[in-house]
Amino acid sequence: MDFVLFYETIHIFIAPSFIHMHFKGHGGLKIAADVWGSDNKKLVILLHGGGQTRHAWGETGKKLAEAGYHSVALDLRGHGDSEWHSDADYTIKAYKEDLVSIIKEINKPASLIGASLGGMASLLLAGDEVNSNLCTSLIMVDIGIYPDPAGSDRIVSFMLSGEGGFESLEDVAKSISDYLPHRQKPKDLQGLKKNLRLKEDGKYYWHWDPRFIRRRPGSRDKGYFDLQLKAAQKVVVPTLLMRGALSDVVTMEDVEYFLSVIGHAKFVEIEKAAHMIAGDRNDVFAEEAIKFLRSL
Repeated sequence: MDFVLFYETIHIFIAPSFIHMHFKGHGGLKIAADVWGSDNKKLVILLHGGGQTRHAWGETGKKLAEAGYHSVALDLRGHGDSEWHSDADYTIKAYKEDLVSIIKEINKPASLIGASLGGMASLLLAGDEVNSNLCTSLIMVDIGIYPDPAGSDRIVSFMLSGEGGFESLEDVAKSISDYLPHRQKPKDLQGLKKNLRLKEDGKYYWHWDPRFIRRRPGSRDKGYFDLQLKAAQKVVVPTLLMRGALSDVVTMEDVEYFLSVIGHAKFVEIEKAAHMIAGDRNDVFAEEAIKFLRSL
């Protein structure tokens, strides 16, 4: 697998603001992570959405550390610098089992902040009675119990549009701008490389296992998400649902349903943000997340 580079040691390098390292996911799968703050502080684990990487949380992880937390941003299996599963097991349950393994390795319970797919995995763990001691609180970032089919399908269409690769970073930027017209196009495109792989054919490809999206169930297959509902019905930890005001993945009906199932949950809407809240309004997002965590 020449497209992914792994190391045998845990600590890879130390940067002024974070440590890059690997944890062991379920079955020993290598999971890449960026870590901020002191390990004697309360643990917050950040899980990105499908098709993203840990870099989506860069500013958030730093702000959490500045606020006095031990923050860990993971690359989900099959994404970024984490290992690809040999049999393409990219079910929500598999992501949850990786999370269980990592929290046990760190050896202290965690507050979970999960966006989209990462939120689904976090919800499964928060409602897992067997491992109830591993999760202290839950922040769901623009994801309810079921993703809205129309918005979910739009995400998948965007992800599939890059299967043939991109000729240049400009092509990548255009694809992103078409998908996120509300977000300003970056002046420096070099930062896009964090989410891309440059292959021998000279093209840029998204930094995830293509089998992840190919094996994804249909967004209207509610049976696939039954585990989410069962988990939500058992969540007792403090819970916050965040919605981007421009989101097409979480509707207000979805919010009402979520709050009816998890009756103690709180809700915050972030103005001028779509599905990728942390990328659209990171300052406001981090402020709301820290406010919630400090209230516990």
